[in-house]
Amino acid sequence: MIKKILIANRGEIAVRVMRSCKEMNIATVAVYSEADRTSRHVLYADEAICIGPAPSKDSYLVIDNLIAAAKQTGADAIHPGYGFLSESSDFARRCAKEGIIWIGPSPEAMEMMGDKITARKTMIEAGVPVVPGVQHDLSLEEAKKVIKEIGYPVIVKASAGGGGKGMRVIRKDEEIEEAYNTAKSEALSSFANGTLYIEKYIENPHHIEFQILGDNFGNVIHLCERECSVQRRHQKIVEESPSPMMTADLRKDMGEKAIMAAKAVNYSGAGTIEFLVDDNKNYYFLEMNTRLQVEHPITEEVLRIDLVKEQINVANNLPLRLHQEDIVQRGHAIECRICAEDTENNFMPSPGIIQQLTEPLGIGTRVDNYVYEGYEIPIFYDPMIGKLIVWATTRAYAIKRMRRVLFEYKITGIKTNINYLRRIMDASDFLRGKYDTGFIEKNSEFLLDEHYEGSQDETEDIAIIAAYMDYILNLEENATKTTDNRVISKWREFGKRNAMLRI
Repeated sequence: MIKKILIANRGEIAVRVMRSCKEMNIATVAVYSEADRTSRHVLYADEAICIGPAPSKDSYLVIDNLIAAAKQTGADAIHPGYGFLSESSDFARRCAKEGIIWIGPSPEAMEMMGDKITARKTMIEAGVPVVPGVQHDLSLEEAKKVIKEIGYPVIVKASAGGGGKGMRVIRKDEEIEEAYNTAKSEALSSFANGTLYIEKYIENPHHIEFQILGDNFGNVIHLCERECSVQRRHQKIVEESPSPMMTADLRKDMGEKAIMAAKAVNYSGAGTIEFLVDDNKNYYFLEMNTRLQVEHPITEEVLRIDLVKEQINVANNLPLRLHQEDIVQRGHAIECRICAEDTENNFMPSPGIIQQLTEPLGIGTRVDNYVYEGYEIPIFYDPMIGKLIVWATTRAYAIKRMRRVLFEYKITGIKTNINYLRRIMDASDFLRGKYDTGFIEKNSEFLLDEHYEGSQDETEDIAIIAAYMDYILNLEENATKTTDNRVISKWREFGKRNAMLRI
């Protein structure tokens, strides 16, 4: 059995993995760059070791440094989290070579599903529906011919891509060359792989993903779906489970196809099969993420399953303890990604020192983050600083709860997207559950309404100023009084006088 795990990641996912480890009495090792020396994941772990300078290419992406850290601390397993090297078959192979347990799928499965061209071919052979397109690498001239055959609109994608990088939508002839060259350049710089392929672009579909779980004995189950259609530039912002557009029959059909997809590559561990679903509920395989997803907490909340513990059990070569008939969704969960970014300035990252932090509490509330008061958010990494998750008995109740906890969540010293997320919870399309991947674009004016955000900020600013003035006014007077006769608030006396004047 695994005794000590090195988490080859940073921030909130590192803390989240460590929490499950602590419950399983497994020791943890944090790795950190010089910029992350005071991050919460470093403070939370049993041991911590520096693996290089701030840039991720010199630290979190250096396999030699991670392996050396595991050996130095005696870690017998590595959990890669998500992002960074979590889908690197080279890293997984290196772990096996060094006698370190890799908490994830086999390198072969990662390669088959990590490359989008290979994944498309595999899914077609397995009988899983895919978006019409051409899955081999194309030159510019070949791309022009294929696009005319498929018909507009089309999307050019990086084979090794993810997170919206290396993707361009083409709607007319004049856009082909620029989109092709830009996508290839972005793919090369982001993934060191310029291979592109072309698909028919499905306008504003639903982005539905199925969580799957497999073991080393050929058992695979699905853990139902997540709705991930609230996206900005292909980056998810809000996710929920169950999906408001899902039916029991569609869930059963898509779940079976997700299992077929996983079995086609002998998948073990936790993974995600992503689909595009049109308004007629036709669905198509999009890609597979061979790792834990950012949005995995909402699945945990509606199923009461700890996915990290399940990953560790599979890595311990144990059979799945769950069967498909055990999987029943309960209630509704919503996740909002909290990011240090300036929504009024084209969502530019907003690094800096957190001056004040008040996290929401109460029933059905979960906060996954890695920051604290006084912590300086570095400029080198993704701006997401945490995730806010709520669970309630119904979707309507979950939205009300999310509104409440977003109101309670206070962060000063940096700019965040909290007001933007509040606005999403108020959007009529979201409230009705009638939205797709075009939600942000369709509601952009409402979501970026300056009056809405300004009035919210102004109200909070006035309250803070008033509270501080009240504190100063009472400070000297209360210094000479006992607890029983201290003045609680000058504003109460002011209010009483005004009420008498109105009478």
